[in-house]
Amino acid sequence: MYICTMNSKNLLITGGAGFIGSHVVNYFADKYPDTRIIVVDALTYASNIHNIMEVNDFKVGWKENVLFIKSDIRDVEVITNIFIRCEIDGVIHLAAESHVDNSIETPNIFVETNVMGTLNLLNAAKNYWGENSPNRFYHISTDEVYGDLKMDEAPFTEMTPYNPSSPYSASKASSDHFVRAYGRTFNMNYVISNCSNNYGPYQHKEKLIPVVINCLLEGKKIPVYGEGLNVRDWLWVGDHVKAIDTIFFNGRKGQTYNIGGDNEISNLKLIALIFDLYVENYKEKFLNAYNFDEKNELVPNHIKYGIPSKFVTDRKGHDLRYAVNSNKLQVELGWKPEKDFAEGMIETIDYYLYLKTQGWIPLDEKEPKIGDLVWTKGDGLSKLYYFGENSWSEDSDGYYIFVGGEDGITHWKPYIYEK
Repeated sequence: MYICTMNSKNLLITGGAGFIGSHVVNYFADKYPDTRIIVVDALTYASNIHNIMEVNDFKVGWKENVLFIKSDIRDVEVITNIFIRCEIDGVIHLAAESHVDNSIETPNIFVETNVMGTLNLLNAAKNYWGENSPNRFYHISTDEVYGDLKMDEAPFTEMTPYNPSSPYSASKASSDHFVRAYGRTFNMNYVISNCSNNYGPYQHKEKLIPVVINCLLEGKKIPVYGEGLNVRDWLWVGDHVKAIDTIFFNGRKGQTYNIGGDNEISNLKLIALIFDLYVENYKEKFLNAYNFDEKNELVPNHIKYGIPSKFVTDRKGHDLRYAVNSNKLQVELGWKPEKDFAEGMIETIDYYLYLKTQGWIPLDEKEPKIGDLVWTKGDGLSKLYYFGENSWSEDSDGYYIFVGGEDGITHWKPYIYEK
């Protein structure tokens, strides 16, 4: 069995300010303090830089071993130079456009980011590492590349043929194929994982579970696609991160691993579960939001009060069911999902309730170290580490490197890559 032998030097994590990526960054930064984590994220609408910043006494800064670079994996020159200047010796690639509805409306951006962006990373890795390198390229993918299942079909395995249904899943399938092709053609040390639907803190509000929770918090009706019978297998994001850690260091070269949560449930039953947990734990907030009177019947809350929902037009090409068989990962590498579904859902509800009640956390600048390299917009370098709304101006785009500071004033200078 091939074991990754990376000596924890300079690990590139793409999409590190996204939902899953931010959990990966935080986990790896804490577990591997001697590894420099280089985070590349374009900070699109679904990213949140605050999720990878440390909060201590309401001051925010970076973990000591994290370097953030705001950049886009579609930019060939930038990605190439990041490998060279940061001496990248391992990649965990999560950056992707992932919302199926958006892929139906604007499919081109999914091809540009998910396919061409992945190709740019593969080329940069191949050119910097050379062929036959032991350095690892880990590509994170989705179970949606397999298409969908009938209700009585066995779950997807790693041998299930690809049959994508949406522009999103087609773009991810294409990127998977490119990674495998580079493994065969250039002997690249790659691994791929295909995960089921993730849930947990930090997920963007457009996704199903945050939509349901936020509707409950705001006293709104919950939109349900079609008849709500579509089934998904839900994976706690923390369990996914542990699987990524296991696969990156111990997965066999050139192998694919499915990652599932063993929590198959229809959308309607999922909504009922979230509803019951929310009312059970936050009954007063629920009653106030919907102007309901308390009822004392000994029946589940979703029956007692009735779920405030509305059926909406189904998504085009909506896959009926996803289910993932993770036996290969569990038997070969010893991973298994650990989080109880209801427990994880309560933590997720608590997170979105916290966001609703606490608002923005005050920010403070990090004390930078000489040599820190950051991509920024604008010439207001005092805002370099503040990534809040309207924090960028439109000129002076580029890289800046910290060269020192005195009397509380930090000094940065433009950093130009040698070509």
